[in-house]
Amino acid sequence: MPTSKKSLSGQNVLVTGASGGIGAAIVEQLAAEGARPIIQYGRDRTAAEKLLDRIRGAGVIVQADLSNPDGAFDLWKKSISALGRIHGLVNNAGIRTEISIDSEPGAWREAWQKEFQVNVFAAADLCREAVRHFKAHGGGRIVNMASRAGQRGYAAEAMPYGATKAALVNLTKSIARSFGPDGVIAVAIAPGWVQTDMAEEFIAKHGKQSAVVDIPIGEMAQPSEVAELVAFALRPSQRSLNGATLDVNGGSYIR
Repeated sequence: MPTSKKSLSGQNVLVTGASGGIGAAIVEQLAAEGARPIIQYGRDRTAAEKLLDRIRGAGVIVQADLSNPDGAFDLWKKSISALGRIHGLVNNAGIRTEISIDSEPGAWREAWQKEFQVNVFAAADLCREAVRHFKAHGGGRIVNMASRAGQRGYAAEAMPYGATKAALVNLTKSIARSFGPDGVIAVAIAPGWVQTDMAEEFIAKHGKQSAVVDIPIGEMAQPSEVAELVAFALRPSQRSLNGATLDVNGGSYIR
């Protein structure tokens, strides 16, 4: 099927967690297809500036701390101030914490609260702002970065991560069902292992075979694969993807 390299021309798209890994690949793909990405970063401004250089300045950089309860609202205000109209939101920012059930109650609770703040609460706050904005301006698109972990469950040491990603899938479905008539299209993307710094840390600790043992194709996904799918889901032509969860896991979880 032929594709247009400029299928997202004129679209302003906010991407959270944009300065590294999957986020950076998404920003580059969106820029290549004509969009103007809003590059959110938390601490690494240098990485965000280098990314902006790679897309030849065809975007804007916005700093916001999504671990702060007010961080998402601050980010949205800054983004609107920068570009006025936003056409798409990609909730890509996420953290993964390892915590044992044998940990102290305080540490256990802190891990869950921290992970839900970044992975779910900030995303939900941004979805709220996006839906309100889209309803007032003729529609828009939301892509929430979920995970295979939210589809099939996750390891005992990282249960908060799987739970947050499952919540994102449900949030996406609720938005799709509730606001589709208002022109709001919501899609979740659920990767398995992707070749990122997070994956490399796991490989360094456990070995590559532990990561790919249950992936039939024997390899992790590349960030570019996920980025291409995000850009596809954001195309104005893809209205019927509304409510879908798109799996990118090499066959390691099949529904």
